[in-house]
Amino acid sequence: MAGRIPQSFINDLLERVDIVDLIDSRVKLTKAGKSYKACCPFHQEKTPSFNVSPERGGYKCFGCGAGGTAITFLMEHDRMEFVEAVEALAAIAHVEVPREGGARIEKVDSGLYPLLEEAAKLYRQALREHPEAIDYLRQRGLDGRIAARFGIGYAPPGWDYLKTRLDADPDKMVAAGLVARSDSGRIYDRFRARIMFPIRDSRGRVVAFGGRLMPDAEEGPKYLNSPETPVFHKARELYGLYEARRTTSRDHGRALERLIVVEGYMDVVALAQNEIPNAVATLGTAVGTEHFEKLYRNTSEVVCCFDGDRAGRQAAWRALEASLPSLRAGRQCKFVLLPDGEDPDSLVRSEGRASLEERIEDSTAAGDYLVEELSKGIDLGSMDARARLWELAKPHVYRIPKGVLRDLLVERLADIAGVNPDTLDPPSTETGQPWMEEPPPPDPGPPPVARTSGLDQRLLRCLLQEPSLFAKLDKSLVDDLFDGTDDDSLFLDVARWAAQDGDADASVLLARFVHEPVYDELRDLADSEQMLDAKALEAEFVGGVKHYVEERARRRLRALVDSIRNAPTKENIARYLSAARAARGQVDDADVETSSETEGAPAK
Repeated sequence: MAGRIPQSFINDLLERVDIVDLIDSRVKLTKAGKSYKACCPFHQEKTPSFNVSPERGGYKCFGCGAGGTAITFLMEHDRMEFVEAVEALAAIAHVEVPREGGARIEKVDSGLYPLLEEAAKLYRQALREHPEAIDYLRQRGLDGRIAARFGIGYAPPGWDYLKTRLDADPDKMVAAGLVARSDSGRIYDRFRARIMFPIRDSRGRVVAFGGRLMPDAEEGPKYLNSPETPVFHKARELYGLYEARRTTSRDHGRALERLIVVEGYMDVVALAQNEIPNAVATLGTAVGTEHFEKLYRNTSEVVCCFDGDRAGRQAAWRALEASLPSLRAGRQCKFVLLPDGEDPDSLVRSEGRASLEERIEDSTAAGDYLVEELSKGIDLGSMDARARLWELAKPHVYRIPKGVLRDLLVERLADIAGVNPDTLDPPSTETGQPWMEEPPPPDPGPPPVARTSGLDQRLLRCLLQEPSLFAKLDKSLVDDLFDGTDDDSLFLDVARWAAQDGDADASVLLARFVHEPVYDELRDLADSEQMLDAKALEAEFVGGVKHYVEERARRRLRALVDSIRNAPTKENIARYLSAARAARGQVDDADVETSSETEGAPAK
């Protein structure tokens, strides 16, 4: 596929990077023979079971099973996406990341990132030169230590402070969101008379700014954020996340146990000032589903802490709706609304850290919050009202993935309604709403393939342990395997990656799924004991793929025969005959039944 990172480059990159140095910079390693050991960073343990092998270029924890390459480690430990991890390793190795077809990743890094970092330095310098800005921060309870940790700066009044000090192409400054261009073509500073908060990505690079207007400034909105740019997307970033991860890792040597979502930059900084370093804020947008996925890549518990006014309650409800699709096993989402007129910044300054932490500890779980909010104004003494509560809750409940949380919530609502949970009907799929259940197919069609059938597991075990096996398949068999089918098969998902990355390493193949729910299942298959030698393994895999294709063809033919029996139209018969002809090369002729009952069926 055009624009992909060649697998050969990834393999070479893994050879270049010293995995011991990479991991030792994050987890203190101790030499143990030919390998290195440490307490595993992915689970709590007292005896080291985490091993790093420079010879194999990988790591493995014999306690929790975590393992992989340098890429996998960055994805798991630093919470990076796959491409982001590759880019990070390439930066360490001082090489460029190529793309297939000769194209290269756009070198935004060579332009926008250094430009934004230079702007952040100029803003910090301006803060030191403007006592009025320092006085304002002191009035808000901040000291120099916290200002330095977050890189807080100041954009002086005027139209050209940044423009005249940055030695850069004006078009590049516009692209970075630092300056704006008027209708007449004049360039001017976007941020003026504002306290400046640099926004950093997961690697600590400045990607944007948020500016808080000084109280005595004459014009402009109270808060102003950078516009969308090639390196900044509001729906994906969270202010303070980089600082929270760095502080927790440095001061406590562990991952984040909880993240607190607040509404403003000053809330994040004020909480850090009061030794609550795990707060983050969205960037002028409501908390979205994409934000929650990013939050849960860094922690298992999210607490939404919003102002108690009407706007804060609305923000909390939007956050609740956005959180529901992310509430899988092992994840918690909670809510706390502060007294009306208070925000985290003002409350922690007036009541202190202990009071706010107590409120956070007593926060309401997402399911309870959903029921409480929907129950407001409903007289639950009435049967009709209790039934109405279920109808109100149903669309939200079924956005939660199947699992214990959803089951418990259904049971609680059934208890309120005074009915058996089994009698509560799921939402109709005819409303066009995005329910978690898929609607039934419009026509019979072939039955779906289980994600991990017995055959799937055998093929996956072979492929994950020896990805080069895919190259042993004949082209015609590969074409039959990927014939445009929409089968929901985990084997097909993995096989597509193996086909695209011909020299894929097993751990790199696994890394493609590291943030997917199926990752643990795939890792177990890859780690399972293999009793076959190389020749037998190849025969097992090639024969298994042939059997997979044949079985799928048989299912389709049987389904088409059934469709003709139910509706013997010309269209259905034509579909069957076409499929039967195509299947002759995949299954035995005896299986391609064109019975007189089928061929001679009257067409309607």
